[in-house]
Amino acid sequence: MSPGTHDGAIATIGDVGGRSVVLAYGSVAAEYEALHTRAALFDRSHRGRLRVRGGRAAEMVNGLVTNDVAALAPGQGCYAAALSAKGKIVADVRVFVEDDSVLVDVPARAASALAAVLKKFVNPRIAPHVDETAALRDIGIFGADARHVTSVITGIPAPALTALPPYAHVTVSLDGAITLVVKSPDLGVEGFELIAPADRFDALWERTALAGAVPAGLDVWELARIEAGRPEWGLDMDDSTIPQEANFDELHAISYTKGCYVGQETVARIHFRGHVNRHLRGLRSPGEEPLPRGATLHDESGTPVGDVRSSARSPALGAIALAMVRREVAIGASAVVRWSGGEGSEPHERRAVVAALPFAGEE
Repeated sequence: MSPGTHDGAIATIGDVGGRSVVLAYGSVAAEYEALHTRAALFDRSHRGRLRVRGGRAAEMVNGLVTNDVAALAPGQGCYAAALSAKGKIVADVRVFVEDDSVLVDVPARAASALAAVLKKFVNPRIAPHVDETAALRDIGIFGADARHVTSVITGIPAPALTALPPYAHVTVSLDGAITLVVKSPDLGVEGFELIAPADRFDALWERTALAGAVPAGLDVWELARIEAGRPEWGLDMDDSTIPQEANFDELHAISYTKGCYVGQETVARIHFRGHVNRHLRGLRSPGEEPLPRGATLHDESGTPVGDVRSSARSPALGAIALAMVRREVAIGASAVVRWSGGEGSEPHERRAVVAALPFAGEE
């Protein structure tokens, strides 16, 4: 079984940031059920992976991101953002500190922008850096049985996997290939990722499926991500977004005690002396269809107060969305979502309620 097939069926293929991804291997409903009752198996290889090497690697990366990479020991990791000089998000990143290098994992849509940041600010004579996107592949194992499946595959005892904090990782040898086993909180359910050499990916995928994980595509990943309230770069945030607007405080992605980094002045000023004018919030709406991305959110007086970003229909929660919403709009407030019906037709509208994130656990 390969990432392109499932029980003989041809997968539905899509594109993210110019990279091919599997949207579904068959039934999205069955894949969603597997995530919540067994374990789902995701190919996360479309994300970018950049490695910074040398004794000053952590120091160099620390000067580019919002979290305190310099405080991490080998085997630890964190979530963070790389910013422009004006404090806007260039990329959100997952940082994994190893003995002699730092692996930076980045969304596909932001990979080229992050590579440009590294080229601009990190002297390769001090800390050589290389793009390992093609050299490494990433398997995600998420769901109720994720810990068991990961333990079976890697030989790491289940209690040791449970004890790992978010983004911490263990290096193991699987059939002679050095593999990074990462604790991942990215879907709001128990999850682990296996980052391994690309030439071992097919065998590792097969092995994981045989251990009980059900292949699942990006459609289910996105649904679970929205339920968990996790922003995606290029959908819920972009280079016009300040980290606090995208809930990076709540995601433990900002340190206010570390040394200087690019864009720090804006982030610190907001934290210590001000506030942002909008926040990423949840929306819940009646109806079977997801709310359209880009639809505008209006308060009861008709004033525009936000816009819809990621949107999905959850089997557990109904129509839900992530929306960027003005800060004065309270959690629990009623709103009207409006969008164009096309040329010559009336605009559409639906009621919605502003919700706290994450959605998971609301049902």
